[in-house]
Amino acid sequence: MTFQELISQGIPTVLPPKATYDNTISHAPKRKDILTPTEKKLAIQNALRYFPAAWHQELATEFLEELQRYGRIYMYRFRPAYTMHARPITAYPAKSQQAAAIMLMIQNNLDPAVAQHPHELITYGGNGAVFQNWAQYLLTMRYLSTMTDEQTLHVYSGHPMGLFPSSKDAPRVVVTNGMMIPNYSKPDDWERFNALGVTQYGQMTAGSYMYIGPQGIVHGTTITVMNAFRKQLSATESIEGKVFVTSGLGGMSGAQPKAGNIAGCITVCAEVNPDAAHKRHSQGWVDELFEDLDALTIRLKEAMARNEVVSIAYIGNIVDLWEGLYAAGIHVTVGSDQTSLHNPWAGGYYPAGITFNAANEMMAAQPEQFKEAVQQSLIRHVEAINKHVSRGTYFFDYGNAFLLESSRAGADVMAADGINFRYPSYVQDILGPMCFDYGFGPFRWVCTSADATDLQKSDRIAQTILEQLQETAYPEIKQQLQDNIQWIRQAEANRLVVGSQARILYADAIGRIQIAKAFNAAIRSGEITAPIVLGRDHHDVSGTDSPYRETSNIYDGSKFTADMAIHNVIGDSFRGATWVSIHNGGGVGWGEVINGGFGLVLDGSEAVDRKLENMLFYDVNNGIARRAWARNKEARQAIEVELKRSGNLQVTLAEEVDPVVLQAISEKL
Repeated sequence: MTFQELISQGIPTVLPPKATYDNTISHAPKRKDILTPTEKKLAIQNALRYFPAAWHQELATEFLEELQRYGRIYMYRFRPAYTMHARPITAYPAKSQQAAAIMLMIQNNLDPAVAQHPHELITYGGNGAVFQNWAQYLLTMRYLSTMTDEQTLHVYSGHPMGLFPSSKDAPRVVVTNGMMIPNYSKPDDWERFNALGVTQYGQMTAGSYMYIGPQGIVHGTTITVMNAFRKQLSATESIEGKVFVTSGLGGMSGAQPKAGNIAGCITVCAEVNPDAAHKRHSQGWVDELFEDLDALTIRLKEAMARNEVVSIAYIGNIVDLWEGLYAAGIHVTVGSDQTSLHNPWAGGYYPAGITFNAANEMMAAQPEQFKEAVQQSLIRHVEAINKHVSRGTYFFDYGNAFLLESSRAGADVMAADGINFRYPSYVQDILGPMCFDYGFGPFRWVCTSADATDLQKSDRIAQTILEQLQETAYPEIKQQLQDNIQWIRQAEANRLVVGSQARILYADAIGRIQIAKAFNAAIRSGEITAPIVLGRDHHDVSGTDSPYRETSNIYDGSKFTADMAIHNVIGDSFRGATWVSIHNGGGVGWGEVINGGFGLVLDGSEAVDRKLENMLFYDVNNGIARRAWARNKEARQAIEVELKRSGNLQVTLAEEVDPVVLQAISEKL
């Protein structure tokens, strides 16, 4: 059968042979054995409902083996034999061009060059899944191949519930991931209900089909690292020869060394998984690998003396790295952590003193002992960081729940008030006031032709728009525009593409709209040869409610609410988005965040000009309005600029309270 025939077929009509487990790629760790015998029977019953009854006896035994061996039923037998990667949009069988674009994005998320554990349908973060099993993938692709522009596919945590009649202006796909009744959103609830096959963790861009490989986080990390050094260094000091220490080379965190190179510093990144470290090295994301800490220390001192720009991976534990650098007297200017501590008990963080393989065995066979080892490691981790900070290191939390889980472990990470953390979140200190409050966030696009020439043309268009906007921008946003102009100028030379022909930059609402309109015009004229998919990370101005990350600089008490993210996805859906998604979970953990996302296909039509303007305007300004209502002065400035520019916009503005009034109240309390 041809590729198109296989896509259109969905679940095969003939039972394929049992698959051979492929040991050449990275696999998800074994999950916790959490189901009771009765629940295991239910999990198998749930899995079998995708298949004809005649297959049930054979598959039941096989699915039980998978459940017992891996903790999940992935249905490896049904993984397609064709190569998984983003093809040109014309390669997909489709009645709707929008549906074909979505198929392209799904396959990109599962491309082994992009995905962390591709055979388990996990894109990044240890558990960020596109689907729960291969039957869901096959059915979804079949539905998309038959969909018309007057139907909408509804996807429940990876499960394609079905195609429903809708309209041309409605989203083609609506995705939810992990939407739980609030009292059932603890980490073990995810383990149980995911094992049952009824929900999944979509992370941020995995379950919404918008992941573009490490490039997305490279850009955000570059902006963050540049601004972190600006906070730490004087105006006369150069970033060259200064050291940035961090950890994690799997999935999104693998972008850190590349970001450090672009920013112009020395990056040292620890990674316990040798396969992940070697993969990033082979892909060119990290320059040098070291397994011996003493040899690394000698090399680091040499790089500092020469003011080199270089990225170094230490194949070992981050705790050992921090402790070793302190003992060697090496000054770390900026430090952070990007291990997946939103997922601390299932492969997101590996404790010091235990080998990688032994830790994988322990987390499945002895979960309570593993948890204790992680928490003891976090205590040591924080102790080492505190010593470096006493020498002048600037340390920030990268929104991966490092401070949160360290506090739960009893580490010395709390501020003097016993309420706040002693170290800021990068959103509190950097991205919140410098980017999000002004409307700047991760605007990304994918050229569906799969042609690098189209991406080059789009880069030039975006650069021209940003340069024009910089000429009339108000002073507070000029630096952000300049950083992104510099980024887009260097993007091709930095070889950022992994998988689809994609790009990302930070832009505000007017920047996103003008770039998107210019793309649409270029598609209409034929300058760009095929549609472009617009999207973003949920890590943005208004897509995410996350009290320890995206909304950590909201101080009016509302950072634990999720109204903004819910309004974001609903508002985008009727303003023109091609697909929308809403997730429980993400980079800080299940039950800790709600994320809303979108995808928008630019096809060159005038109808899309209208859609993109309405949708992108709301997608950004919804968040600015909320941040201004929370009394964030940067957001107040940004929304006032927009109110003058947009006559059809009205928002409720906060009245400032005289400190004298509050002082009088305090005296009465």
